[in-house]
Amino acid sequence: MKKNYYQMMPRNTALFIFIFLLLVFSCKQNDRRISDEDYEKTKDALIGANKILVKKDSEKIAGYIKRRSWDMKETKTGLWYMIISPGEGKKAQNGTYITLDYTLTLLDGTLCYSSDIDGPKQFEIGRGGVEAGLEEGVLMLHEGDSARFILPPHLAHGLIGDGEKIPKRAIIVYEVYVRMLEDR
Repeated sequence: MKKNYYQMMPRNTALFIFIFLLLVFSCKQNDRRISDEDYEKTKDALIGANKILVKKDSEKIAGYIKRRSWDMKETKTGLWYMIISPGEGKKAQNGTYITLDYTLTLLDGTLCYSSDIDGPKQFEIGRGGVEAGLEEGVLMLHEGDSARFILPPHLAHGLIGDGEKIPKRAIIVYEVYVRMLEDR
């Protein structure tokens, strides 16, 4: 479905503001410093643009969830989650090594990555190296849990995507199964 001008306006406006400010402040004129007043105006404009994008992402996710009749909750950071099937193992915590079976898709259903193709995802919780939203989500889980997470761009791959299969500003959906938690 082709979007009309008014549907694309908030995204285009935010992008225009960002590019305009980038051009203005990347040009040096006689090595002048930015004034405190200009700095505050720029900061306020960028914060406003970011709030618009976060709100639009949240509305898009809420509509997606409603169409599927999923019972999901949202954290303060914007991560959406639901425990599909509870396990009975130990609880995930920072410093624990986790092994996940997973699928990672876009909202349109495009499969990006999965443990069936790429092998299980293994990482130490709290050390980074994975999406911030995934790290936040797994801290709610126990060994044997199955869960679903929806990560808005700011908790996933942000403005630029992953450079491979996840496009810029993508909302991603993780379906995970906690295969193993272990201390090392």
